[in-house]
Amino acid sequence: MQITHPSIDRICDEQEIYEGLLLDGARVLELGCGNAKKTRSIAQDGKVASILALEVDEIQHAKNKRMVGLPQVRFELGGAEHIPADNASFDIVFLFRSLHHVPIEEMDQAFSEIHRVLAPGGLAYISEPIFAGDYNEVLRLFHNEEQVREAAFSALKRAVNSGRFELVREIFFKTIVHYPNFLQFEQDVIKVTHTDHQLSPELYASVRAKFSEYMSERGAEFHMPIRVDLLRRAS
Repeated sequence: MQITHPSIDRICDEQEIYEGLLLDGARVLELGCGNAKKTRSIAQDGKVASILALEVDEIQHAKNKRMVGLPQVRFELGGAEHIPADNASFDIVFLFRSLHHVPIEEMDQAFSEIHRVLAPGGLAYISEPIFAGDYNEVLRLFHNEEQVREAAFSALKRAVNSGRFELVREIFFKTIVHYPNFLQFEQDVIKVTHTDHQLSPELYASVRAKFSEYMSERGAEFHMPIRVDLLRRAS
């Protein structure tokens, strides 16, 4: 297992990576669903039987609960370290860039919970941003995630080395992140409700100046490197 790869050439939407896993009748758990963009995409694919989407941010969860047109989706408040579900009740568990948001001291417990709720032979799909790239250079000015991303990767390796999970494959790609302007970046990232970012006027100006280096007439576009670890419950 590698935390990163020296050459990542594939650029795609992440749906191209996971859509082949959405089998007819699958029972899906999504941990850390955020604004439920991926949840809606999976539901609208029309194959899966059900989706339990968990989110720890109460403000975002309240917004998710107001969504309509997703009859097979159930939104609940909760995190990976304490999953409100029965044993062996899911065929696939998704964590889209959310493992590193689990408290470091709870990451091993999160993998124990994922193992518990997965059916034998079930899959855990875990995508994590790699600490590199232009987008990371902007983000790290006010929210440096190097330590938590390394901790998440270490927890992944421990889960595989424990024998509870088998590594099916590891995939590296870049996904496009686009903002029409800095105000949208501020709304989507700096003011996100799950993290209380407190930027001094000086730091705010530095972040805005760094972001502006990537602006063009079409806005700011970044190629974010991502690592996907696909695990299978081994026992």
